[in-house]
Amino acid sequence: MPSARPPVSRRTLLLTGGTATVSLTVGGVAGFALGRGERPAAGPSEPAGEFDIDRAARLWSPTPLRDTTGPQSLAFDDARDEVYALQLVQGGRRLPGEDEPLDADDRKRAGDLCVTRYAVSGRRLGHMYLRGFGHGISLGVEPTDDGARLWVESRPHPETGYGRAVTRVRFRAGSVLDGDDPSVVHLRAAPPGSTRVHPALDAAAGKVLVSYLADGEHRYAVHRMRDLLAGGREPLRDLRVPPALERETFQGCALHGNYVYHLTGNPYSKSSGRNPRGTGGNTFVTALDVTSGKLAGRGRVTADPDLPFREPEGISVRNTPDPLLCVGFSVTAPGRRKLAVYGFDRRS
Repeated sequence: MPSARPPVSRRTLLLTGGTATVSLTVGGVAGFALGRGERPAAGPSEPAGEFDIDRAARLWSPTPLRDTTGPQSLAFDDARDEVYALQLVQGGRRLPGEDEPLDADDRKRAGDLCVTRYAVSGRRLGHMYLRGFGHGISLGVEPTDDGARLWVESRPHPETGYGRAVTRVRFRAGSVLDGDDPSVVHLRAAPPGSTRVHPALDAAAGKVLVSYLADGEHRYAVHRMRDLLAGGREPLRDLRVPPALERETFQGCALHGNYVYHLTGNPYSKSSGRNPRGTGGNTFVTALDVTSGKLAGRGRVTADPDLPFREPEGISVRNTPDPLLCVGFSVTAPGRRKLAVYGFDRRS
């Protein structure tokens, strides 16, 4: 079962306008231009946005998901003290209506996802399958009176399995929902022709963050939730991810207040590779200010450097009782991958 590791704060233990186009500048952030093959510098991290990335507390020890594949993203239902995690459906699992189970590569190309629902303690509460939706790079959870609504990518590209639109669906434990079901409304949240489209949510502010690739650029758009649901396509803000960040492996994003939190990193490599265990890992959280267009800090996540595999997979903000920035890691275990989660308090 998940466990806390001292020292932690009380709130960690509780875990319980018009359109603007912004061009982000690169400068003032130590170690920012980490290219392929380079190793991260040792030493303390800068704060990132509102959060202190130098002080992590383990929230969940490695915890199994419904399927055996690794996690892709996570998000919180702050109204119910619950957590949702996305993963690709494991190869060989036969879902209802399938004559034969698909292998792992076919599942990935099809964009078949499994959602696991947890109590904040890590106790598993249920799952559902989203067949034909995407890769699950990020996830949003919108609490409603009759349960959670999940914001996920949709309309997967037939060759890559990554989404080209965004949708909002109701979580129904034990069910299988197909992407072409009439109840699934595909929201055009990114410009035509965009790829790798996926959402995150600042539910408290009623805003949706949409990450997408267009014309070779990685961009973020911030929308009002109500505007997207009404069919609107015009974002409040649209900003480009700095090219230096694009040289790193993208692993997820979150929106909280005026900041986008951009997660990058790789699993451990051999000693001669780009991310050997001895460095403590190359997982970074970079904050981007969506109002000013400036970088707002960058921290290297050094928590639990001895985790096996240790691939960053998912970032989200838990809002109650106090905001906590949470990063997930995929770790190896016999016959499967598991999810470990770490939290970072707001800087004092």
